[in-house]
Amino acid sequence: MPLRTCFSPILRVALTLLLAFAAAQLCLLLRTPLPWMIGPLLSTGLASVLGAPTCSWSRLRNAGQWTISVALGLYFTPEITALVGSLWWVMVLGIAWALGLGLLFGRWLQRMHAAQLPGIGAAQLRATGYFAGAIGAASEMTLLAERAGARTDLVAAAHTLRVLMVTLTVPFALQFAGLHGEMLVVAPGTRVVSPGGLALLAVCTGCGALLLEKMGRANPWFLGPLVVCMGLTMAEVQLSAVPQWMSNAAQLVIGVSLGVRFSPAFVHTAPRWMATVAFGTLGLMGLCAVLAWGLAWVTGLHPATMVLATSPGGIAEMAITAKVLNLGAPIVTAFQVCRLIAVLILVEPLYRWTNATR
Repeated sequence: MPLRTCFSPILRVALTLLLAFAAAQLCLLLRTPLPWMIGPLLSTGLASVLGAPTCSWSRLRNAGQWTISVALGLYFTPEITALVGSLWWVMVLGIAWALGLGLLFGRWLQRMHAAQLPGIGAAQLRATGYFAGAIGAASEMTLLAERAGARTDLVAAAHTLRVLMVTLTVPFALQFAGLHGEMLVVAPGTRVVSPGGLALLAVCTGCGALLLEKMGRANPWFLGPLVVCMGLTMAEVQLSAVPQWMSNAAQLVIGVSLGVRFSPAFVHTAPRWMATVAFGTLGLMGLCAVLAWGLAWVTGLHPATMVLATSPGGIAEMAITAKVLNLGAPIVTAFQVCRLIAVLILVEPLYRWTNATR
């Protein structure tokens, strides 16, 4: 009997969280970057690959995204909002760059695997490569890929691997370069934790999440609370800060939710495809870093901030990195959110247009 069927889901979740907590403590001792996210990610990912009965509860991930989005929303004071607004043209360049890179990456994947994936027709391979290469949210890109008739397992695997590589590579690279601490100090609107204010803030932002979820929008438990908290902070309504223990717990469950995706079956999903995606992801990171340094030179912003803002990683993971390393969290958040929304809106029409012009 497989290990996963020997334990109840509740016990599996509890044991996974215990493993993640122990890994976070080890990373704290080792002084790794983002110990509360990277420790759980690596430990649960390794355990999952080895066949351990790891498990993540979606409601815990939602709560983690909710907590992080509120902590980020508190940075958007009127002064910071004005700074972010003045960078609109930089965000447009970043969006165009991401769309272009995704298109090229998708065509490269298609060309590399034209004769390597038996049973896939030309149209299906084109859709698979396109949506696997798009720099967007994994779940939404997989849904769009399904509508286009793509191999959704390959698309989902490509996005999961991309986010994992960026999440692990970028923080370590920034720490190795010494780009953290007081390089770019941006304080949240309030640093005082008020139990009553925190409860009211939770109610307001929770309503935002539920509204977006009911509307069927992408990432409702991140974007909904973020928008509500940003609005309150812009209006200088200061209810409460987010306690550090809540932020740590949120990073832990987000790391777990990514790590448990790496099942033994995932590792054996088209090894050549995964190797190509990994190689291409390194190229994406390099090209995005080139753009980041160029934009930093033009705007005067810190290069590390722009690296996080333009990196092809997940929105929550990059925002957490900016927050923990004190590298302009509101700027990174704004860039990543705008790119997420733009890609969701434009990637499907762009796919139809590229097909029509072939």
